[in-house]
Amino acid sequence: MTSTPPDPQHGRFHIVDLFAGPGGLDLAAEVLDLPSIGIEWDDDAVATRLAAGLPTVHGDVRRYGPGNAEFADCTVLAGGPPCQTFSIAGSGSGRKALELVTGFISRMHAWYKREEAGKTGETWEDIQRELEKLDDERTGLVLEPLRWVLEAKLRPRHGGKTPRPFEVIVLEQVPAVIEVWHEYEKVLRDIGYKTDAKIFHTEQYGVPQTRRRAVLVARHGGLPAQLPAPTHQQYRKGAEPTETLFGRDVWISMERALDDVYRHVPEARRRSMPFRVVSNYGSGGDPKARGRRESDKPAATITGKWSRNRIVSADAHETELGRLTIEEAGVFQSFPYRYPWRGSDQAQQVGNAVPPRFGVHILSAALDLGAPGTKIWERLLRWPLREEDDISEPNSS
Repeated sequence: MTSTPPDPQHGRFHIVDLFAGPGGLDLAAEVLDLPSIGIEWDDDAVATRLAAGLPTVHGDVRRYGPGNAEFADCTVLAGGPPCQTFSIAGSGSGRKALELVTGFISRMHAWYKREEAGKTGETWEDIQRELEKLDDERTGLVLEPLRWVLEAKLRPRHGGKTPRPFEVIVLEQVPAVIEVWHEYEKVLRDIGYKTDAKIFHTEQYGVPQTRRRAVLVARHGGLPAQLPAPTHQQYRKGAEPTETLFGRDVWISMERALDDVYRHVPEARRRSMPFRVVSNYGSGGDPKARGRRESDKPAATITGKWSRNRIVSADAHETELGRLTIEEAGVFQSFPYRYPWRGSDQAQQVGNAVPPRFGVHILSAALDLGAPGTKIWERLLRWPLREEDDISEPNSS
């Protein structure tokens, strides 16, 4: 699969995506004509990425850095480090993980300042040895993007003679990680970045799913960090949306997302609508505790357990209609219907992925590319483009 040559105005941006998963952010970059390369260790996610034609380094992020030859031209650092130990931040274990990470961030900042000043003291190797002693190694993975940022500030890239900081940083994770991003901000601002971080509702960006994500954007060299403004209304249970609100469109429902697919992807398998999604996740087997979401609403958060959900008729009988397919779950994450999911744990890949449509909005704002328009969304919907696909209309909003 090939993509359109990069637009000259985008030419200086080249993304390295840490913990890249099955490719949500890299797919967003592709439809924006931005070159990217992802690092991913999971065999199944790598199989999906390769089937999608996404440039990939198959390995452990901790074994690489900005000085490696593969990343010499990368000017944008992106990533979503594993978050399991922070997903329960309100509990004792989650709070302990946050305190551990905060302490390591302070030590990394101090290490950077000593290195910059040519002084001796605790080395990165000392810090790394301590990280390797943690009961859950995933706790330390959230520090990897910061290590990459600091190393790029301190040391020349492959083939270079002077350090080359990343121009832009884009990090994304579950809402609990916002506290980690705020700790990041303290360090980044001290070393020359402007930053902004907040929690987003993805249905406000055209993703047909209610999902909350914590995003950090940073920009080097005096330019302000920019986050995208919402384009759609926030979904509120029991509240009827208005046709327009503050200039924002109504959120995208499951039905509308599937209708868009049926119009543009002739081979897509059609589902009877309307329908109701009955969640088995978190119910403990109690039918009364199972959440229900009608198909004229956005999907509930697509977790790695989405395949447990039932699809039934939207009436009192709740006749079984067949479980979600991998293609449908991907569509509710805003992936194109034709995305080539591979491997043995595809449900988890879908649940863990960055929604590509949300990724387009984040990258467009962070890199100051302008608001994405109709042409971009057509490219994402019809991916991979075929000879019969004509999307040559102007890139209007």
